[in-house]
Amino acid sequence: MTQTLLSISDVTKAYPGVIANDAVSFDIREGEVHALLGENGAGKSTLVKMIYGLVKPDSGSMSLRGAPFAPANPSAARAAGVAMVFQHFSLFDALSVAENVALGMEHPPPLRTLATRIREVSETYGLPLDPGRLTGDLSAGERQRVEIIRCLLQEPRLLIMDEPTSVLTPQEVKILFETLRRLASEGVAILYISHKLEEIRALCDHATILRQGRNVGTCTPRETSARAMAEMMVGSTFAAPARTAHAPGEVALEVEELSLPAPSAFGTALKSIGFTVRRGEILGIGGVAGNGQDELLAALSGEITTNAPTVRLHGAPVGHLGPAERRRRGLLTAPEERLGHAAAPDMTLTENALLTGADREGLLARGFVRWRAARAFAEAVIVRFDVRTPGPETAARALSGGNLQKFVIGREVLQRPEVFVVNQPTWGVDAAAAAAIRQALLDLAAEGTAILCISQDLDELMEISDRFAALNEGRLSPARPAAGLSVEEIGLMMGGAHDMEVAHV
Repeated sequence: MTQTLLSISDVTKAYPGVIANDAVSFDIREGEVHALLGENGAGKSTLVKMIYGLVKPDSGSMSLRGAPFAPANPSAARAAGVAMVFQHFSLFDALSVAENVALGMEHPPPLRTLATRIREVSETYGLPLDPGRLTGDLSAGERQRVEIIRCLLQEPRLLIMDEPTSVLTPQEVKILFETLRRLASEGVAILYISHKLEEIRALCDHATILRQGRNVGTCTPRETSARAMAEMMVGSTFAAPARTAHAPGEVALEVEELSLPAPSAFGTALKSIGFTVRRGEILGIGGVAGNGQDELLAALSGEITTNAPTVRLHGAPVGHLGPAERRRRGLLTAPEERLGHAAAPDMTLTENALLTGADREGLLARGFVRWRAARAFAEAVIVRFDVRTPGPETAARALSGGNLQKFVIGREVLQRPEVFVVNQPTWGVDAAAAAAIRQALLDLAAEGTAILCISQDLDELMEISDRFAALNEGRLSPARPAAGLSVEEIGLMMGGAHDMEVAHV
């Protein structure tokens, strides 16, 4: 039997109005891949922040290798052998790989020495990296390698990983899992957070499930179905998304030869993008982050305009129109970045509902805001999409990421779009909420809305899409029927194999 590495005993952390962790206890053993599961707001983030020294518990205790463990900050946690790869990367595009790695070290060696170590460690663990490359030129998968190698150079005994596969192709996921299994075989404990339950089943030895801040149980993922784990997380059963049979209608959105320069030094140029989406159809677009997803959404939303008739809505050119006019005509969008793009952080949910719903929901009258109507619209979104919040006057930044995502998607869905373009609809959302959002998209399509769904979650795209295409370096592959596509074919499409012998649909 392996020894217990980290022991958590009755750890509690409360914030005004909410208990994030309520007397949580569990152990992580050496060489174990341990999953931490829970729906949004269950307390996962708070718990790992306490382990990593970002948050101090109100009560309870932790021990590491049998000794009391209470890191005052991340530096102390790292010194004790705890490393963490965050969901959102903390890298500077204008710096090299080696320079970024050095920034994350307490006492970095000279860059030449560090570069040698990066090559050695990256090759040893099957994550090859060129330490001299500019970070802004790296793919999302390569950026994650930088974060992982930075952690491995610390020779950690506990590695915390938060949603590590959300930006990876299937082939990259396979490589990552091989690396994690090798680390575990060397005695490193891995605390693994993910909403992808089939990945949990394939990788993890044990799982601890949190619900409303409490430890509600453990399981062995390989012996437990994904649905059973999801139901443990939410405390009840929930229905999987169900399709309603219907035939697609006429073309609602048409894009032809859309080419745009990169909007920034590290952005992605769009290169002859072309596709159509019919009423009642869902076209799924997959791809690793950073291959043009944000730029494509901006071109469709009107944040980036073009005088060429490359974007047509119901046959009429709209490429020259801004976001407000496109929304009036029925083309609604939901971007990937929740805070600062989809929602204004310091505005209330009522105010955020007003920002995009003013025209379509009739929230203005003779130049004045109809605040009662705006509040009612926000409340309708909260109720319909089960947004966990004290009320519509709560600031957007006060919501958990998953709950804000539900609000953003719900705000657009309830406006009954004719065309809906959404990027990462279930990013960071738990299994039950993801199922509800996917069902809402399927219901929209059944009612005749044309939907373009951009996502890095391939399971999601295969579940809801009628056709699938992949973005790679600003180019879009021909769309193929989603039914029958294999993981290998999808991975090749995402990797840029656009010249495969396939039928153009």
